[in-house]
Amino acid sequence: MEYDTKTPQYNTSDPTSFAYTSARERWPVIITQGIDDVHRSTHGIQDEEAVKEGKWIVSELARLKYELQHDRELTPLPDDGERDVAEYNKELEALGKPKWHRVPWLYSECYLYRRISSIFKQTQKWKSYDIFARQKMSTFKSSRPAVIELATRYKDIVTELESKHTIKGAKTQGELDEAAKILFVEMCEICLWGNATDLSLLTNLTYEEIQKLQGSEARKASEKNILVNDLGKAFELLSAAQKSGKKERRVDIVLDNAGFELFVDLILAGYLLASGLATTVVFHPKSIPWFVSDVLPQDFASLIHTLADPQTFYSALSEDEKHAGKTSVPLSSAEEENIKFLFQNWSSAHAQGQLVLRPNTFWTAGGSFWRLPKIEPELHEDLKESELVIFKGDLNYRKLTADAEWPATTPFTEAIGPLGPGSGVRVLALRTCKADVVVGLPEGEDERIKATKGGGGDSRARKWAWSGKWAVVQFSDGKA
Repeated sequence: MEYDTKTPQYNTSDPTSFAYTSARERWPVIITQGIDDVHRSTHGIQDEEAVKEGKWIVSELARLKYELQHDRELTPLPDDGERDVAEYNKELEALGKPKWHRVPWLYSECYLYRRISSIFKQTQKWKSYDIFARQKMSTFKSSRPAVIELATRYKDIVTELESKHTIKGAKTQGELDEAAKILFVEMCEICLWGNATDLSLLTNLTYEEIQKLQGSEARKASEKNILVNDLGKAFELLSAAQKSGKKERRVDIVLDNAGFELFVDLILAGYLLASGLATTVVFHPKSIPWFVSDVLPQDFASLIHTLADPQTFYSALSEDEKHAGKTSVPLSSAEEENIKFLFQNWSSAHAQGQLVLRPNTFWTAGGSFWRLPKIEPELHEDLKESELVIFKGDLNYRKLTADAEWPATTPFTEAIGPLGPGSGVRVLALRTCKADVVVGLPEGEDERIKATKGGGGDSRARKWAWSGKWAVVQFSDGKA
């Protein structure tokens, strides 16, 4: 509110924006899937109180869907015992009783998930239930080919780095530095394109389509679609800190999606530790089920548990797979061994305090990150301690830029406002584009891509930025 940019934000009333499509098409589908999930979870429960509460949850979700589809006013959040209720309701009041189809997109989408969370928080038996957990794990399971490929690659790289602290084939210091940079860029780009499985956007993706979005060939084909790539700057920064002999070198990752994307975040974190580019990696998950697939602390535990016994996970068939007549395909002994290596490597790093989880309710607030220094000064001071803070995914990018209607040529350092120059925070955004806001592009680039097939053309819509086909990797040195 008072700390935000004066540049107008994207609004659900604008028919040329993805906000318009989201409110009318995406959100009702997401709520419907949630209703179905609760129905499935109540089936077979013996606890009468849990069944009764489950039916109430379904009715409340149905009411929310009705309000959304019939363009009713957003209602204040009930007091569910959480400290963020007052701030959400204060902002809602300041917006002047907005309706679903005419409200700032960023606030209304955050409100939607906070409202869903509130329904569960008002119960006794379902308080900690994650309505999206089933989808997260099924999507990770469907990523099996990419998981196997990356597990093999990761084991080779980490074993090489930890045994020799060098890179195979490099002889001179110059060659070593260049090889290290290439490896860093590859690892970050794996992390970038892991966002291709964002469940809140790709609600109808098949297993086969997910597999096509992942793997080395897909990454190579997608490199040309990174419109701005500041990975070189980030590498020089971390490399310089390493060479200076600085004892504590922390990298933070503000997480996005669970499942396969969390898997590639861990791949990146493990590589940073093994290469010595970081001594500690701090993960920032969400504190409530958020934007369908965002990481909760328990998602981290679930993933690690899966990697400890990958054969059972990948061999087991879900009820849907059984009905479809699918047969179980066991992992080979080598595949199982490589995946278990990840479990051992990451569990060890976590036990030694090199991989840290640090949730904060600020990440599920209704506003932008422009508010961070004033609203959460302790978190801001903590992030200043980091060599580099990596913000993953589309929503974090929208929040960094206040989801405002910036001209596409606006410098990234300007669009992130109080987290830009002088903030004390070094920001690196890894973002595949799935929303309208895009900044930092060269003159004419937005117009060029709009003119391509499906890019938006004469409709004034920046449709090219909705699909996840294009990406930006942007850096701001707030310590300079």
